[in-house]
Amino acid sequence: MIQIQAALFWAYAIGATFALSAARQLQVWERINAGEGPRTRSRAANPYLALTALFAAVLMVPTGLFLLWQNPAWATMHVADGHEGVWAGFVLFYAGGLPVAAITGFLVAQGLILVGAGYWAYLQCVGGYFLLFGTLVHGWDGRGYERFLSPGARDFAGWRRDSVVNHVLDFLTSGTFLALLVFGAGLIGTMLLTETGWLMEGWSLPGADEDRKVHRFLAIAVAAAGVYGLPFVGALVASVLVRLLGGWLGLPLFAVIAGLTLLSRRSPVRLLYGLVGVPHRHWRADLDADRGNPERDETGVTSDRTA
Repeated sequence: MIQIQAALFWAYAIGATFALSAARQLQVWERINAGEGPRTRSRAANPYLALTALFAAVLMVPTGLFLLWQNPAWATMHVADGHEGVWAGFVLFYAGGLPVAAITGFLVAQGLILVGAGYWAYLQCVGGYFLLFGTLVHGWDGRGYERFLSPGARDFAGWRRDSVVNHVLDFLTSGTFLALLVFGAGLIGTMLLTETGWLMEGWSLPGADEDRKVHRFLAIAVAAAGVYGLPFVGALVASVLVRLLGGWLGLPLFAVIAGLTLLSRRSPVRLLYGLVGVPHRHWRADLDADRGNPERDETGVTSDRTA
């Protein structure tokens, strides 16, 4: 549904966010199936991974291909002027790449969650959405937002000859925006409902709700701000720094700011992450190590606090 240059970043970020939303369920799933046969340990048996792949294949791919066919200039960020400028193999790569990117994001985040690095799984979401918004805001030449807000090749070519307000109005009244509005209602609505539902499902697990420090609605708002709002602000800051200082100074300065914001032990982002009730730590599934553990229940699930 989004422009091709940013689509894989978005798919990766969605996959990672789905895994983070279902972090506690994935922990339980790993625990329950730890000693079972290879059939139940297969990746395909994981219902959350299967639904992530289904989301990418059924919603992301068709809507993206529709926009590519309807308006190839906009869909390629005006690299191609029309259908003749789009290589057929590139379309095949795009259609297959979205599910692969979503599955990759899910598996990377899930792996980090299961080895006790939940915060780093969250950073996968931040990184994916930062690259998405960075591509749309700045792009590779500083004209990302111009390419996004230009529904046609002529609009993009004549961007500097008209005001930004007129370009925005033209975009909002274009068929491309109407398609984005219709598809976005279904795709983004399904995405948000899935993430919210999996978060609430995780909080309903025994003992999980104790780790949530705020009301559920506030926790969802904090999670949304951390996953979507923070990367968007980061993309804007990075773009401004690059425009003011150039790439050689602006990007290293932004990297320092981002490192202090995200990686410091007393980072406000870490504090907000702790309010939501998504796991910080976890165990590797090892039933042998749990034999004789009085805190292990009949399903093999151990509290996060004993990890």
